[in-house]
Amino acid sequence: MKEREFDFIVIGAGPGGYVAAIRAAQLGLKTAVVEKNLVGGVCLNVGCIPSKSLIHNARLFAEGGKMLQKAGAKIDMSGFDYEPIWKTSRLVAEKLSKGVNFLLKKNKVELIQGTAKLTGASTVEVEGADAAIELRSKAILLATGSRPRIIPGFEFDEKRILSSTGILMKNTLPKRLFILGAGPIGMEFAYIMNAFGVDVTVVELLPRALPLEDEEVSRIIEKEFRNRGVTIYTGANAKSAEIRNNEVVVHVVDEQTKAMDIYADAALVSVGRTPNTDNLGLEQLGIKTDRGYILTGDYHETSCSGIFAVGDITTYPQLAHAASKAGEIVAERVAHLLKGTPNPQERSLDRLHVPSAVYCDPQVASFGLSEASAKEKCIDHQVARFPYRGNGRAVAEDAPEGQVKLVFDRSNGAILGASIIGEGAADLIHEPLLAANAGLRIDDIAALVHAHPTLSETIMEASKVALDRAIHI
Repeated sequence: MKEREFDFIVIGAGPGGYVAAIRAAQLGLKTAVVEKNLVGGVCLNVGCIPSKSLIHNARLFAEGGKMLQKAGAKIDMSGFDYEPIWKTSRLVAEKLSKGVNFLLKKNKVELIQGTAKLTGASTVEVEGADAAIELRSKAILLATGSRPRIIPGFEFDEKRILSSTGILMKNTLPKRLFILGAGPIGMEFAYIMNAFGVDVTVVELLPRALPLEDEEVSRIIEKEFRNRGVTIYTGANAKSAEIRNNEVVVHVVDEQTKAMDIYADAALVSVGRTPNTDNLGLEQLGIKTDRGYILTGDYHETSCSGIFAVGDITTYPQLAHAASKAGEIVAERVAHLLKGTPNPQERSLDRLHVPSAVYCDPQVASFGLSEASAKEKCIDHQVARFPYRGNGRAVAEDAPEGQVKLVFDRSNGAILGASIIGEGAADLIHEPLLAANAGLRIDDIAALVHAHPTLSETIMEASKVALDRAIHI
């Protein structure tokens, strides 16, 4: 078997893996990344990137039509064809995947195509198209990502019962779509499909849509979606699905324990993801896991010294940007350890300072402690809210539905968390996040001059609410 030696080996070229590999190479390490599929991982190829292309075009389609009708234009939708929109999403993914390949080459990271398995604390065996090779390294990073979770009664056939990957690869629209799960993936696709005229029904087992977000956000998002014609059942249990006469029939028990059947042309199952940790060789090295997720300590090192793990295979939030940051932390940690030099800026990843975002319309974003979690932790806190209706830019752009909600320490004004729903939420969340990360307080944001008219003024206004100095409510 052919052998190769490196300073740093990364298994998986998704957002965690390729970022770590590039950063390690920048720091002077001889680096290889092993990938069995396309570089860029799920996020870039069959996840957040192509779905955001669809969301962008869905919004243009829905909102553009409304504006033209308001202006008196007559719109004929009879020739609408979804396939060009779908092709655009695939071209975007392909272009960015090629871009990552370019970045790997530019930074002299060697890309090895094949399936990798740990054979020792410093060795990896790769089964490629031609032959197997053994790689040796001083440090190894596992970043193999995740796949859609399968639940009994809803096994994917990717024709009628779809995963998030399956629905992204379909170039036609169903007339009726059933969505199991009202988390970020489910609600984003509910928005996309509804905007393109699909009859959408969403079923969520928990009491509210986007159950991990602030409760007020859930109420607003449910109201907005229902106003657009999306049917949402919360507290409902989908038992199973069957294919009958070219239809999907889903058997559901609602929150009043009433049984009902929901008929659709396709069903999207979006109830979480499963870590890709099987067949990696973890057991023989004694790497500790919990329900398939790799347990990591300081700086994302596993229980086997010299082997690290980041991204969806760990217990950190399953978010691309969390994986990328963790990958950078690992690369810098390894580089300084191998060189025997201290890293004065070394920091671990603070879970509370990892933002989350849902890109439906209205957008949702949050970080840190919610009002409910602050109460659970018995933290002496206060909450300040500012509605989008009080913001000139939001009203001018006909986007008045939403609010900024800040959670802060009552004693010193330190920002504990934020939740935003409304236009531009995924971008706006970074101002309070930066303030929290830098140790700034509510009064620091309130004192900052914000350009007018901008949506960012909602952050300033919420801070002024906290100080009883609100102007526009």
